[in-house]
Amino acid sequence: MNLLRKGLTDYLELRRGLGFKLVIDERHLRAFIAFLECRKTSHITTRLALEFATFRKNLDPRSWVQRLCALRAFALYWQGFDPKTEVPPEGLLRYPAKRAHPRFCSEAQIVRLLELARGVPPSEVHGLRPWTLYTLFGLLSVTGLRISEALHLKSADIDWAAGVLTVRLTKFGKSRLVPLHPSTVEALAAYARRRDRFLKRSGRPCSGNFFVTNRGTAFSDNNARAAFRELLLKAGLYTSKQGGPRIHDLRHRFAVETLRRWYQAGEQVEHRLPALSTYLGHVNVAATYWYLSCTPELAAAAGARLEARWRGVAR
Repeated sequence: MNLLRKGLTDYLELRRGLGFKLVIDERHLRAFIAFLECRKTSHITTRLALEFATFRKNLDPRSWVQRLCALRAFALYWQGFDPKTEVPPEGLLRYPAKRAHPRFCSEAQIVRLLELARGVPPSEVHGLRPWTLYTLFGLLSVTGLRISEALHLKSADIDWAAGVLTVRLTKFGKSRLVPLHPSTVEALAAYARRRDRFLKRSGRPCSGNFFVTNRGTAFSDNNARAAFRELLLKAGLYTSKQGGPRIHDLRHRFAVETLRRWYQAGEQVEHRLPALSTYLGHVNVAATYWYLSCTPELAAAAGARLEARWRGVAR
């Protein structure tokens, strides 16, 4: 079993070297090895892989597929070291792929969320946290950064003079430059000054991350998502029955609004789309094209552009 654990470590290191994160896959695979230990075997079989993937009956079938896919990828690798390894057939479990439909906040609703995050009027009762949430969610709204990218920002990643963020080792292991509007630079600078004063007064060291907690530690993903949902509840934008916008929808909204403004301004969108794709950190422009069909407002802007183009031609 130690050999299998060593093999998993090598497998994760190899694939992460190629740019894959595998955070969830690692959790599934380590749980699977513990599962094999309970079965007193060190050999991967299709029967055991399927049993592990589906033994939690309360999970969504989509989660079963994800678990089995993680096991299958590792089994393909491990088969080269253990000939007794069985690779589960592709498609053994199926679940139709469904992309989450984004729910967009209006500009007024985003302003309301930011006001609630900071507190109206601003207060020092909760320390640095309100300003962290205000600046973090504001940054996501105006740059389209992924939440993980914003939370991993370091102070040194901001070129204050040039007004440019360096986003390092993103979803696909790449880094990119993100130009900022002067008002965004000023908001980030104001937060940095407030953060440094707060930590100095409290005598707490800073983790080095740009966004930190009241203790100076890195602001976590779970913390940010929980805070966002709490703000949605306060703003009346989330219910337990119907749900509400996700934090990732701020990124979707940024992309859609950018495209909508281009259409309304008469820009050649197909020529500018690669620039937006690069700005967002998409691995290819095809990922950005999805935004062209995900919202009625954008479809209406594109339709109006087409109608204006051909007005008077067919009579």
